[in-house]
Amino acid sequence: MTPPDAPLAADLADLLEAARAGQRRALARVMSIVERGGTQARELGALTFSGSGRAYTVGITGAPGAGKSTLNSAVVGVARERGERLAVLAIDPSSPFSGGAILGDRVRMSDHTFDEGVYIRSMATRGHLGGLTLATPLAVRVLDALGWPWVVVETVGVGQVETEIVGAADTTVVVVNPGWGDSVQANKAGLMEIADVFVVNKADRPGASETCRDIRQMLDLGAPGDWDPPILTSVGTTGEGAAELWDAICAHRDHCTASGELDARRAARTQTELEEILRAGIAERVAAITEGPAAQQLRERLARRELDPYAAAAALLDGAG
Repeated sequence: MTPPDAPLAADLADLLEAARAGQRRALARVMSIVERGGTQARELGALTFSGSGRAYTVGITGAPGAGKSTLNSAVVGVARERGERLAVLAIDPSSPFSGGAILGDRVRMSDHTFDEGVYIRSMATRGHLGGLTLATPLAVRVLDALGWPWVVVETVGVGQVETEIVGAADTTVVVVNPGWGDSVQANKAGLMEIADVFVVNKADRPGASETCRDIRQMLDLGAPGDWDPPILTSVGTTGEGAAELWDAICAHRDHCTASGELDARRAARTQTELEEILRAGIAERVAAITEGPAAQQLRERLARRELDPYAAAAALLDGAG
């Protein structure tokens, strides 16, 4: 059901223009539409697609408790000191009661709340695995079209399955803690293979140098590529290492731009998004096909073993035209 205060389709262009002009309330409404999904979100996608493709997207991922939000806040501070404008999508766990974001990441980035050069939006996973929300690709594209030159996506922190971030970012930063080396082998097929930059955060704790060494050993076992992921150390609570991390992100951006890797990654990303949209559309059609009295009769015949599942599926598909 469309909320009573949701803009009509004819008003979406005006809403986007207001958001582009810097009206934060309009931007908040745009992002709410993106999160809700549905017809208006698809219309926003159509209105913004041609104007996107300019923002650089950074993904920050890692296991829960790695200190991603605190480190991210410090890096945003460095970028702002250098005159950059950034939008941050902090993917938070969903509340089990309301389904909304718990807002933990946003609380930890409160230093930037009143900075007009930073926009922070917490988005709920709504139970989606992979560290992201299903609305993330559209949210990134809308922020891109609205003129934000940098979009930082911080995942919720769910372990190995948050490798999904590689499909949403131009540069992926993996944040780990000292002592993570014991888990390197288990993560080799996951986080080890998606990182463009490694950061050992909380490096003031024992074991930081050993963790850096273990990561390097694991990287050396892999096939060499055009880019050798740097392994940095940081202390998010003090900001130590934040400038070096921002420099590494910029260096990777320059490398990807010069090598053509950036265009290849973005082409793969749009292809992946297309496939996800197709899967969702097919799932909706399957749900529609399996409704109604004819489908119920087929299920009953199937239960009585009067026909096999392939014959039942063929009958449903034939009936759907």
